[in-house]
Amino acid sequence: MKSVLPLLLLTFLLTGCYQKYYIVRHAEKAQESSGATMQTAGNPPLSDAGQQRAKDLAERLKGEKIGAIYSTNTIRTRETATPTAAQAGLTIQTYGRIDSSLISNFKALKSNTLIVGHSNTVDELVNGLTGQQLLKDLPDAAYDNLYIITKKGKRLTLVQSKFGQPSPQ
Repeated sequence: MKSVLPLLLLTFLLTGCYQKYYIVRHAEKAQESSGATMQTAGNPPLSDAGQQRAKDLAERLKGEKIGAIYSTNTIRTRETATPTAAQAGLTIQTYGRIDSSLISNFKALKSNTLIVGHSNTVDELVNGLTGQQLLKDLPDAAYDNLYIITKKGKRLTLVQSKFGQPSPQ
């Protein structure tokens, strides 16, 4: 009986462990003005609504024990991740092209992870991490989708959630 107890405890601990990937599109971006600098041309920051949505994301993820944050190297994705990074005391790490190597690197992570992308890359991230074709490009006006992939052992589940207030039209 004594030798079975440690085995049961170990089995419980291993099966009770899980990891989550939180994948979002960047929040609402500001309209590009004719006075845009070379640095911001084609790379706009967040609008006021986008800044609020980034704060809403941090509030939604509060208590989720985020251990890593990844963003593309654009102003709007980094600004979307910044409130969550500040809350978790983390540095935002950048990623580039989404390929099998990047997906493998993400799968090798052992902590809950926030990944911020774009309307045409969120699907690649979700599909790559789950190994299934579950999403297509997001609509241009969709900023409030939060895709949560839970990894428990080898089992992956996807849940789509919403966060933040709708942006004014």
